[in-house]
Amino acid sequence: MPFFEAVKLALQTIRVQKLKSFFTLLGVMIGVMFLIAVVSIVTGMSKYVEEDFMGRMLGANTFTVRRFPWFGNNTTEEEWQEWQRRPRVYHRDVALVRSTLPTGTNYAVESQDQIWATSVYSRPRQVEAHAVEGDYFTIKKYDLSSGRVFTEQEADLGTPVVVIGDEVASFFFADLNPIGRELKMGGIPYTVIGVIEHQGNLFGQSLDKTAYAPFLSPLHRLTNPMGDIDGLMVQAPNDVMMRDAMEMVREVMRSHRGLRPAQADNFVMETSESALVSFQQTKNIMTIAGTALPAIGLVVGGMVIMNIMLVAVAERTREIGIRKALGARRKDILRQFLVEAATLSTMGAVLGILLGILGAKIIAANTPLPAAIAPWSLVAATLLGTVVGVVSGVMPARKASRLDPIEALRQE
Repeated sequence: MPFFEAVKLALQTIRVQKLKSFFTLLGVMIGVMFLIAVVSIVTGMSKYVEEDFMGRMLGANTFTVRRFPWFGNNTTEEEWQEWQRRPRVYHRDVALVRSTLPTGTNYAVESQDQIWATSVYSRPRQVEAHAVEGDYFTIKKYDLSSGRVFTEQEADLGTPVVVIGDEVASFFFADLNPIGRELKMGGIPYTVIGVIEHQGNLFGQSLDKTAYAPFLSPLHRLTNPMGDIDGLMVQAPNDVMMRDAMEMVREVMRSHRGLRPAQADNFVMETSESALVSFQQTKNIMTIAGTALPAIGLVVGGMVIMNIMLVAVAERTREIGIRKALGARRKDILRQFLVEAATLSTMGAVLGILLGILGAKIIAANTPLPAAIAPWSLVAATLLGTVVGVVSGVMPARKASRLDPIEALRQE
């Protein structure tokens, strides 16, 4: 029997026995649906973190000198204790590092914390307050919807001025122009001089509930009472210059801290690449764990197909006998039932793919989780569905092909 004729015969059987066929492919459909949804969410999170989250949090061609890494969750107790023994990075270290930076690089100092803010137009609310210095707004690529950023003179004098996110502006100065108005943080009044354009959310966390004031203003005593800084950011025009700048900064920091050649760094220079190492490990775990349960569903679906096909063989014994009596060979019967099982399973996989894509879109629209369809997962799910059908149909097909035509014709 030609392959396409076997497929046509399988589709005719499915059309005649709609309800039985639906329940036969249900297990494969559910397994593939969850597989596509999980892979889509994991892929979406990966693209989101690699292209958006890390780029916006750490900056392109940027490294940050810190006491210990901010990104990564695979930390042992021993590592955490070692980090706590490290010396802090202080503002006085900034001038030393700046003196070594090559021409064309930007630098910025940042210290941040959640601080209570108030205005005469609203009730108190916490904002993410940043005490910054240097080329912070350039590195972060923040554009303003109104006003300006603070000048170099205001930064050197520690003038109490503040640039706010649009969520802070709309909350504390509803229906008002916030420029020139007063926002108190930690009880100290700051004059609003600028509003940053809408930045959106990262994993459900608002990037617009922020306020930025000069580092030398009183704000840094609230964000970092110990007198240290959260990080010193350095941005280079390209990746090669960034690597060169990292080596220069490493050499200066090690010399400043009196580290011998055999001693490890007691600070970290964090890049988007280094921050993504731990995420890749998390991504692999999520992928394995997320595909294990759908795989169980596919196994169950395969068992259902096998059982239904065995019942079909028993029900169609006379049909098989007639086909053999008319000249059908053993391999024709074998191919007929294998193709029928594979067709059922593949149809289930296709329906599962459609439902999985729909489910991923619904999750992305109603939760902070992003979703992106991976083309390879569609091909893999289709092939997987076909393989499940072929494997599940082997036993019923072998049983059908071995039926004795005379005994089969006697079957009522």
